[in-house]
Amino acid sequence: MENSRPPLPPFDEDSAKIKVRAAENGWNNKDPEKVSMAYSADSSWRNRSNFINGRSEIVDFLTNKWATELDYKLIKELWAFSNNRIAVRFAYEYRNANNQWFRAYGNENWEFDEFGLMRERHACINDLPIEEKDRLFTWQGAVRPDDFPSLSDLGL
Repeated sequence: MENSRPPLPPFDEDSAKIKVRAAENGWNNKDPEKVSMAYSADSSWRNRSNFINGRSEIVDFLTNKWATELDYKLIKELWAFSNNRIAVRFAYEYRNANNQWFRAYGNENWEFDEFGLMRERHACINDLPIEEKDRLFTWQGAVRPDDFPSLSDLGL
């Protein structure tokens, strides 16, 4: 039996927001093994043009992602929810090995199993080159502070 990852479906607005913030915090900590545990063992993803299945592929994907997307910082925001599904919009900033900064914008659709583990993740993402002076995600540490502005507050 898989470990439970509350909050569990069916989601209401408060529990969906908690789930979204937990995902944001997990990804901002950039620990592929730990992040993979929020997904079911047979989780399937579409991330841009990548199709990823199962936790070991999730770990490999995230390890490669965070090795090339340096100084990664992410903000997620609840868009919609129903029963065992959540839709989010997000943006993240990172730089590549050539010190070119980017802001990536996207949307994700999530479906959860009865244990609160994500079994499906569909992500559409677009990258926009930005100047370092135009960065907005400038908090210290891994996790976004509670008083740091949301995507809506930042006008994104």
